Amino acid sequence: MYHEQKAGSGAGVAYNCGDCGSEVLLRPGDVIICRECGYRILYKKRTKQVVQFEAR
Repeated sequence: MYHEQKAGSGAGVAYNCGDCGSEVLLRPGDVIICRECGYRILYKKRTKQVVQFEAR
C-alpha cells in the first residue's frame, strides 16, 4: 500500500491548454482544468524520445 501511494505522488504529467496554451502539470486525482483560464480541454505534450513502429 505504501508503495502505491509513493508511486502516485510523482511529479505529474505536463499538458498544454487548448485555449491559452499555458503548460499545466497534472497529478493523479487532479481536476482536468487549466489553472490560468479555466478551459477544460488539455493536450498531452509530445515525447522527445524517438518512437519507431514496425510496419507489416
